[in-house]
This record gives sequence, structure tokens and C-alpha cells, in this order.
Amino acid sequence: MPSQRKAEAVCFDVDSTVCMDEGIDELADFCGAGEAIAEWTTRAMGGSVPFEQALVARLFKPSMLSPGIDTLVKTLKEKNKEVYLVSGGFRQMISPVASLLGIPCENIYANQLLLGESFVGFDTNEPTLRSGGKATVVQQIRKILVMIGDGAIDLDVGGGADVFICYGVQFREGVATKADWLVLNFNNLITTLD
Repeated sequence: MPSQRKAEAVCFDVDSTVCMDEGIDELADFCGAGEAIAEWTTRAMGGSVPFEQALVARLFKPSMLSPGIDTLVKTLKEKNKEVYLVSGGFRQMISPVASLLGIPCENIYANQLLLGESFVGFDTNEPTLRSGGKATVVQQIRKILVMIGDGAIDLDVGGGADVFICYGVQFREGVATKADWLVLNFNNLITTLD
């Protein structure tokens, strides 16, 4: 098994790994967000902001990044490693995170909400919409690859990843015991890369 130092690419799960929260939980909280949402609605309906901007502001507030992720991504990029975000979450919520981290949109693999005047559905062409979708993505990338995540779905990328690192902020013993490496914070990885 190649070491993480020889990896050409690093794939990160997003929820509870790159971000401290779970996007779907945040979306659920949004449904009862009340006053702040009403303010954006008023602004959009009053014409002071475009509908798209209001929709993004209402639905997709920035997630709280995990401590050290920005430095880790910057360090990986300085070492010419490709960085990908691979998630069963929603592209609309992940794109702002990718932008903050300087990860290009073409390196995001996530589900796409289809929105019209209301929720229409999901883009069924996204591999992450299906069981085994993350494994499919990792195989498509075709590089010496490290997968970093917190859950069984991340672990189940199978032989597609050369190394699996369990990020243990949401410690899941069954995942941690099968990982090649367990880290509790990203500073451990940054130190290893230096």
C-alpha cells in the first residue's frame, strides 16, 4: 500500500469532516429558521436582491469548517496534490465551502438539487446519489488516492482508495478500527506532510 505522501490526490468527505456539521441537519434547521429567512424573502420580494441570491442566502448558509482544514488543503495544493470533495450532500451547500478552500468546482462530486419555483428533484446522473457512489467517483479519478472521511460510506470506497484515513471528530469505532489511520484533528496530517 502506498503511503499518503505518495498520493496524487486526496478526496475528502464533507459532512463531519471538512465541515463540522451535517449539511442535511443544517437544511432541516433551515426549515424552521424564521426571522432571518423572512428578512431575505422580504428583500427578494421587494426587488432589492435577485431571487437566486436570496435563495442561496436562505438555504445555504456557510458551514462551519473543521479546524485546520483550510491549512491542510493549502498544504496539499502546495505539494501539487489534487483535492476533491466527494459527498452524498448537496452541491449547492458544498460549492461555497469549496470556494472558501480554493477547490475548483470540477473537483466537487455531490448531489444536485433541482429547483424551480420549488423543489423539483435530484439530478439522477450524479453517482453520489446511489449506494456505492463514492466508490464510483474514486475509481473515476484514477490516481494514487487517499480518502479522508468519518463514515462507513467513506470507508466503503473499496479498493479505489490506496489509503483510508478516518477523521474522528464524530468517532465511529467500526470505521476507525478498519481505517489505515485515525486522526482526531487535521494538525496531525499537516505535521506529517511537512
